[in-house]
Amino acid sequence: MRFEYAEGATPLDPDAIAGLIPTLALQAELNVFEAENISKAVQWAKRTRGIDRDILQGTSLRKLHQRMFSLTWEWAGQFRRVQTNIGVSAEQIPMRLEQLCGNVRYQIDNNVFPWEELAVRFHHELVLIHSFPNGNGRHARLATDLLLERNGQPRFTWGSSSLTESTEVRREYIDALREADQGNIERLLRFVRL
Repeated sequence: MRFEYAEGATPLDPDAIAGLIPTLALQAELNVFEAENISKAVQWAKRTRGIDRDILQGTSLRKLHQRMFSLTWEWAGQFRRVQTNIGVSAEQIPMRLEQLCGNVRYQIDNNVFPWEELAVRFHHELVLIHSFPNGNGRHARLATDLLLERNGQPRFTWGSSSLTESTEVRREYIDALREADQGNIERLLRFVRL
């Protein structure tokens, strides 16, 4: 299979590619297959509250990724083992996830930020850690929406468009994340409610 990566997507290493479960020939087929897998995970999370009510646990975040990609990738829910074009070193992933979850729990308990800002900061840091070989943005968006929903807040609109393809909306999302990397979350705050 020949992979074509959308702007800002993390290229897969050969070991990750070897973990592809279905036999597919085209990137478009993979995109559809992954979308169906994710749709089932969303239904699972809504129907059974599939993961702990408290999404702010490393085990919950791993379980969510596993459900989102279990029909697509053998390594679904497993932390990446190699360095990628974004993300902390592989060895730091478990520690950084636990720090993130602990920080966000503290922020919620102490009303440090308004909900929208708290959720944007959570999303950005989750993307920045980049825990998995693939699907980090989609995972971070769903985890953020679950965090919001389970705390009585409305989900984000995420630019009101699909972000899996190279579109103007995806470019805006990537640019907003890059600005957040520099400490400015204003553009990302606007984007999540477009």
